Amino acid sequence: MAANEKLVLALPQGRILAEVVPLLARAGIVPEPEFDAPATRQLRFATNHAGLDIIRTRSFDVATFVAFGAAQLGIAGNDVLMEFNFTELYAPLDLGIGRCRISVAEPADLIAHDDPVRWSHVRIATKYPKLTRRYFAARGVQAECVKLNGAVELAPALGLCRRIVDLVSTGATLRANGLVEIERIAEVTSRLIVNRAALKVRHEQVSPWIERIAAAARAARAA
Repeated sequence: MAANEKLVLALPQGRILAEVVPLLARAGIVPEPEFDAPATRQLRFATNHAGLDIIRTRSFDVATFVAFGAAQLGIAGNDVLMEFNFTELYAPLDLGIGRCRISVAEPADLIAHDDPVRWSHVRIATKYPKLTRRYFAARGVQAECVKLNGAVELAPALGLCRRIVDLVSTGATLRANGLVEIERIAEVTSRLIVNRAALKVRHEQVSPWIERIAAAARAARAA
């Protein structure tokens, strides 16, 4: 990629986006009006900076776009980073937004006669199979993971798996599906991520944006 080509900042769709947009505004980054249009099918947007565009994609795909150099910067939860563990990514900044956790949950009626300390093998529905296997392997437990991309909370009720590993924020979705959080694997926040090659080759373009977003995050925490 030529040094004079636009930089691309990848943003996650969904609940985190509502926290990301004000943070970017503090950094002086404002996307074109179409970005906020409810019915838009557009995925790439210009900003008020001629050298910077924004793309909006699924949270799991943000890391992929940045790792493979299609975007030079991105914002992704550290749940995604722990799952994929891309060596091509540099995560210089915890933005302190999108706070939630990755947890193990099971049906409420299973808790009374279940002891996780005694598990040797467990079958789990999750969209984080690599992270889940690593977590349980560290405890000497073999985790058989059933990969789901959504509606993970349905798995116990439909007999697919008795337990799940998923993101938990308020716990409302778990409660609505008769599930209880029994173990917390990791705390999650959103991070600024950077393509390592772009940081090296296009340092003069990329590093000022890291500094501006870092200053915006500090200002947001101080507010």
